[in-house]
Amino acid sequence: MALWGPLINALAIVVGALLGSVVRLQEKIGQTIMHALALAVLVIGISMGLRTRNVLIPIAALAIGSIVGEKLDLENRIERLGENLRRMSPSRFRKPASFSQGFLTATLVYCVGAMAVVGSLNSGLTGDHHVLYAKSMLDGTTAVLFTASLGIGVAFSALPVFIYQGAIALLAGFIAPLLSDFVVQELTATGGMLIMGIGFNMLGLTKLRVGNMLPAVVVAAVLAALWA
Repeated sequence: MALWGPLINALAIVVGALLGSVVRLQEKIGQTIMHALALAVLVIGISMGLRTRNVLIPIAALAIGSIVGEKLDLENRIERLGENLRRMSPSRFRKPASFSQGFLTATLVYCVGAMAVVGSLNSGLTGDHHVLYAKSMLDGTTAVLFTASLGIGVAFSALPVFIYQGAIALLAGFIAPLLSDFVVQELTATGGMLIMGIGFNMLGLTKLRVGNMLPAVVVAAVLAALWA
């Protein structure tokens, strides 16, 4: 079953988030954990960004993708989606200040990366879900920490994660020939730069509209495919 791996991954995020939601942290401790997670997110983003073999591709992708995202006003759309999801959640979980940030941060961290792409392709092509099983363990663990500091919005990231990875798994036979190692590397590197932006925002150093930069990931894949 091609969707088994993506389904397990989504469930792991929900379970981890629910566990994180019952953790009660003092404000000072919560802030320290938030900063620690921000540093970890930065390291993840930097390590992914350094995988590029042609830095011009991520640069061009970010420029073009940002223009598209600004025109579509994706950041505000994501925030409105997060707000609608927040209203659907139980009242004790409704923390407006962090809900959208938790949703966006978790969605980016869980969707952008080689494990998400390669694992989903393996699930779709061979029925081998081991990569997504490993990713599920990582995502479930980080979901506990993310939720403890960012709120229950993290749990709702399971939906876009399932849709994204499920689509790749179902379309694996068609898209696998298009996703060479080079394309995956440039897609991952561009996504890593977006994750770096999330890290800076979590530290309160910037207010980058990362949501408006999301099309850059698709643009990077297209540019890399054309370049190759």
